[in-house]
Amino acid sequence: MMAMQISEADSVVKVAEWHQTYYALDSGIQSGATTALDDESNTKYSSHKKNIGSTTTSTTTATATNRGGGDTAADGLESPTDLESPFSLTRAQRVRAAMFPETLMEGEAAMPVQSDPSQQSNVQRLAEPSQLLKTAIVHLINYQDDAELATRAVPELTKLLADEDPIVVNKAAMIVNQLTRKEASRRVLVQSPAMVEAVVRAMTMAVDMEIAHCAASVLHSLSHQKEGLLAIFKSGGIPALVCMLSSPVESVLFYAITTLHNMLLHQEGAKMAVRLADGLQRMVPLLKKSNPKFLAITTDCLQLLSYGNQESKLIILANGAPESLVFITRNYNYEKLLWTTSRVLKVLSVCPSNKPAIVEAGGMQALGQHLTASSQRLIQNCLWTLRNLSDAATKQDGLDGLLQILVTQLGSDDVNMVTCATGILSNLTCNNSRNKTLVTQYGGVEALIHAVLRAGKKEDVAEPAVCALRHLTSRHQDAELAQNAVRLHSGIPAVVKLLGQPHYWPVVKAAVGLTRNLALCPANQTPLREASAIPRLVNLLLKAHEDTQKHDSSAQQTYQDGVRMEEIVEGCTGALHILARDPMNRGEIASMQTIPLFVQLLYSYVENVKRVSAGILCELALDKQSAELIDAEGASAPLMELLHSNNEGIATYAAAVLFRISEDKSSDYRKRVSVELTHSLFKHDPAAWEMAHTAVPLEHTYLADELDGSYLPYGYTDLPLDRLPLDPVPHETYIPHMQTYDPRQAYPEPL
Repeated sequence: MMAMQISEADSVVKVAEWHQTYYALDSGIQSGATTALDDESNTKYSSHKKNIGSTTTSTTTATATNRGGGDTAADGLESPTDLESPFSLTRAQRVRAAMFPETLMEGEAAMPVQSDPSQQSNVQRLAEPSQLLKTAIVHLINYQDDAELATRAVPELTKLLADEDPIVVNKAAMIVNQLTRKEASRRVLVQSPAMVEAVVRAMTMAVDMEIAHCAASVLHSLSHQKEGLLAIFKSGGIPALVCMLSSPVESVLFYAITTLHNMLLHQEGAKMAVRLADGLQRMVPLLKKSNPKFLAITTDCLQLLSYGNQESKLIILANGAPESLVFITRNYNYEKLLWTTSRVLKVLSVCPSNKPAIVEAGGMQALGQHLTASSQRLIQNCLWTLRNLSDAATKQDGLDGLLQILVTQLGSDDVNMVTCATGILSNLTCNNSRNKTLVTQYGGVEALIHAVLRAGKKEDVAEPAVCALRHLTSRHQDAELAQNAVRLHSGIPAVVKLLGQPHYWPVVKAAVGLTRNLALCPANQTPLREASAIPRLVNLLLKAHEDTQKHDSSAQQTYQDGVRMEEIVEGCTGALHILARDPMNRGEIASMQTIPLFVQLLYSYVENVKRVSAGILCELALDKQSAELIDAEGASAPLMELLHSNNEGIATYAAAVLFRISEDKSSDYRKRVSVELTHSLFKHDPAAWEMAHTAVPLEHTYLADELDGSYLPYGYTDLPLDRLPLDPVPHETYIPHMQTYDPRQAYPEPL
């Protein structure tokens, strides 16, 4: 092997020969002398001398020196003392000392370096460029020699790698490994498919770990070139490298995973080849290793393989990766590892199967630890991942710290950060009274209102922010506090402005629900009316109802931006129902010719629409004039039918409306209504119905309830409202952007 290598000393000799060939003669004046070394005295003699017309050596030397470059050679011997001074050297000697210091003999002085550039001589100024030129020449010579050496050696080494003797294969693998250290010889190896195949075969069949180590090292070196990646791919290197992921030798593992990483990044078809070779099944167990840099490469491989491939995500889940990834996120502080791990979790977090597994492993808490990190890219990845996971974490405990950080981040100037924070808060406060209370106590209402005000037309912020406010203003111990906080922080006008186009329909739907909740607080009734909430809701209701009439069949529903118009009809009617609790609001609602529409809605095929329409008619019927209008619109017939509804809320509201519109009717009409009411109220209790039917005349019972005022006390209308659907189930529309990031991000920075 030594005979096959070109040593640095040989290169130096070649440069020296080249130097003597071209620089033996001075350029310009022949003033230099070629010197040699006397073996006995170790004193330098002049091989030939030049007389310059004077025998006064010292005078001539001094004069030449003062001129900055005259001849200093003298007849006879030069003493070592004279050579120690640069002023005693000839021009050729000074050039050689400056440009080729490695050729100086022992005892010869190198050219001194002037610290002040203005004081440097021409030779000193040329010293650095000449050294660079010399280095380049050495490299050219070495490159050519390396290429020639590799070209001659490759055929023989290819044969030796296939030898039956492991010792021969071992030595051959070591030589090939050495050849890959030089760029020229590495390029020769890449251009030999037979050699690459021999290396792959030797690695696969290796019984000696040293052979596997050298072969893996060779492939790792080749994988830094595009041609090398292609050669490895064509030679079946990927399955062989995947097998090496089970090696007990750490160096082999590192070479294998790094080479595969390069393949996944830059070689077309490598991802599918790794999947087919069961690469994922081999990689996931490697997450148990403790080397942070090794883990960073492994996690990035998992991200590259799982991105956009559902089957890979399920394989990763089946092999227990979520628990390992969460463990890494919780226990390591190496930024690059945390970043690559968060990228894998972000990809897995859009998988319905992986999502609950990550949450159950404590992923929300682990990711929340890094929201105050100094790395912005890590924070952003953690936020997107938390946003994806949040709809599966509504029942998670121990999120107090995370909620507080998210409320703080609502004030960020980074729109992506605000988008994620609002989305996470919206999901985590959905159907979770504890989280609602915590966010309210942390000042979440004010922060969300400011987010809405700053969002403008950014629906990605406005929708989740309004949804979060809708959640905070209902069904928890501090709900009334939150309802008042919206008013106190000037949130009502901002919310009312969202009630209608041109706003995105999901934003409109959320604003309608929030308006209903705000109306539950008596102090908000007047501000809502003054902000024109009633006409906006009515106009929105009319438009949505008009859209629903385009389809006669209940199987066909009208959607706008993914929102069913039936939901808008229900929401607007429900909000107007709560607003109608205020007498002034009732008058405004009735004056807008809405009663015919509400009566028509009693025939809706949507049960919730029937309920809210009966509810608002119940409130409007408190005014005698409105009750007469309701009766005039023929509401009695549908209301009689609704008395027998299985929905207790619908039946109760229908009974209340019938009771109120029958006050001025004849006794026969009231008796018929009384029978229907009694039958409806006691239909689930036959014994009570029988007792009421036989013991006391129904009319008397009805009148007694009327006189006592206890039949339908004001506020009883809250009963059906408590049976309103819970906060809408969190939906995936908060997570549509996770898989559409810049493809350049798929190429991580060097580890």
